[in-house]
Amino acid sequence: MTRETIGGNICFTYIPSEKFKTGFFSAQMALPLTAEAAGRNALLVNVLSRGTARCPDIEALGRELDLLYGARLDPTVRKKGENQLFGFVASCVDDRFLGGEERLLEPLTALMGEMLCAPALEDGRLRSGYVAGERANLADLIRSTINDKRSYAARRLLEELCAGEPYGLSRLGTVRDVEAITAEDLDRHYRDVLPRARLELFYCGSAPQDRVREAFSAAFAALPRRGALEPVETLCHPLPEQCRTVTEEMDVAQGKLCIGYTTDSEDRMATRLMNSMFGGSATSKLFTNVREKLSLCYYAGSTYHRSKGIITVSAGIEQENYRKTLDEINRQLEAMASGRWEDWELEAARTSLLSGLRTMEDSAGALEDYAMNRAVTGAESLEELRTGLMEVTPERVRAAAAALRIDTIYFLKGKEAQ
Repeated sequence: MTRETIGGNICFTYIPSEKFKTGFFSAQMALPLTAEAAGRNALLVNVLSRGTARCPDIEALGRELDLLYGARLDPTVRKKGENQLFGFVASCVDDRFLGGEERLLEPLTALMGEMLCAPALEDGRLRSGYVAGERANLADLIRSTINDKRSYAARRLLEELCAGEPYGLSRLGTVRDVEAITAEDLDRHYRDVLPRARLELFYCGSAPQDRVREAFSAAFAALPRRGALEPVETLCHPLPEQCRTVTEEMDVAQGKLCIGYTTDSEDRMATRLMNSMFGGSATSKLFTNVREKLSLCYYAGSTYHRSKGIITVSAGIEQENYRKTLDEINRQLEAMASGRWEDWELEAARTSLLSGLRTMEDSAGALEDYAMNRAVTGAESLEELRTGLMEVTPERVRAAAAALRIDTIYFLKGKEAQ
């Protein structure tokens, strides 16, 4: 994997591979995540995906992609650390499988460039009909997130845990903000953000790096550049003065218990491995003890938010088991901090993480997502992760567990629960 600057604040990541039958591309605008702009950026990329000056509607875009042997070109909106990325991902048959001199790389990258630089307009502005349609779609999508109570509870924990910090914001914005965006607002935002945000380009496939670079350079030659809107470093969440508990009631049968822990440990490799032992793998303490042995929950797991310095736990429980489950989760963490585990638990967690890294290399999309994360948060390379994980000792794992402090508890319970 190599990364280079190819003009202005345009960066290009290249991964040569003949493992895949398709070439994978992406073009992402990367900028700080803010409450004011999150909804506008999410709406903007969906509006841009509706058509270009040359292919002004979905039907015309579909015909163009059909000519490229059914290539895919889709909008994306992501949150990486305290930054937002929005743009397009694309894939097509790798040119080496085509006969003769036919090429797909150049026309597909050109179409991506048109999406960002030459959108479908009316009277010189973004089409108001497209804005109205996508505004309604996005607002409905945001509303629908409440239907998955597990994801909803995990998101609400982050909102409470990181209140007042960009990390607590949704990548899609809020319904209120989205519904207030007019076509004129979005057009002004497009013309303001497009020249200033960093553009991250990515390719994984068998084409030579020089050829891909030239294709991207040609595709985005019309992109105005006066870069001043760079991604920001994600600040670690401070240690809490005391634990906060937030309870929310809904018409649910199964309670959702989410816990946020903060750490001041700078040993990220050990914290990553400790989290896998705690609740991040199928052999973790939360899964084998809290769920399997004690049957206190329907699911239980933990996630390490590396750039933010927090670990979040999520469990689905019978509501009367709230206190028992909370106490048992904290007991398992105490066991981690005091070294009460078997050697096989450490090695099983290490093996699980290393296996996950190998699996990532079998997916061009996963590699692209990791490359984008690394570009804006400074994450380690895959090789650095492999080496670092192998070097973590039991003593470092215990120290990482001991550094955790409980910060916020979020409990989603049924309205009939006492």
